[in-house]
Amino acid sequence: MKRSKVNRYLREVKEFIDSCGYRLPPFAFWSPQDWASKGSEYDEIRKNQLGWDLTDFGSRDYEKIGLFLFTLRNGNYHDPANKKTYAEKILVGMPDQVTPYHYHQAKMEDIIYRGGKGRFCVQLYNSLGPHELDEKTPVPIAVDGRNYTVPAGSVVRLSPGESITLFQGVFHQFWAESSTLLLGEVSMVNDDHGDNFFLTAPGRFPEITEDEEPLHLLVSDYFGSP
Repeated sequence: MKRSKVNRYLREVKEFIDSCGYRLPPFAFWSPQDWASKGSEYDEIRKNQLGWDLTDFGSRDYEKIGLFLFTLRNGNYHDPANKKTYAEKILVGMPDQVTPYHYHQAKMEDIIYRGGKGRFCVQLYNSLGPHELDEKTPVPIAVDGRNYTVPAGSVVRLSPGESITLFQGVFHQFWAESSTLLLGEVSMVNDDHGDNFFLTAPGRFPEITEDEEPLHLLVSDYFGSP
């Protein structure tokens, strides 16, 4: 994906988040030049991959298969000094843009429909392994404290303010039904390098072609940072 396209999506996403009345922390607005002046006291942002995150899941078709995220807080399984056991994100999904089937072994998460119109849709299966759906057994979920099961392959549709708990080992794909949605994610520590198991998607982070300067850095731009 070209950096110019990433920058365009960033501008649109920031405007949408603001229109929902949600406020991001100051580091969301830092330029690359701002980042260059930040010392080791900000290593938690770099090491735990806080900030902007765009992915097309290797599809090269972001508007059909993709997601824009901002990680507000996160722990780190690989840092012995880490004390945080939780994470929080904001997700922005475009209409009919799918986040493809995946599950987590370590992370349990709540996804909350925070802003927008229409329905937020989540389709669910248990897993028989990293690349196989269980098409027979019922799937355990919780929706705003109601714990129950749904048949394999069910689509759960949420209205604004509702949330769904996704347990470890449950394959899920999700999408916005008719308009751009603002979603929240509250979870255990998020590890995008070791705890995402995709059914078919080839990758988590996009390849960026540098055709202009970044508006803001993505978390994938931190890789290799101190």
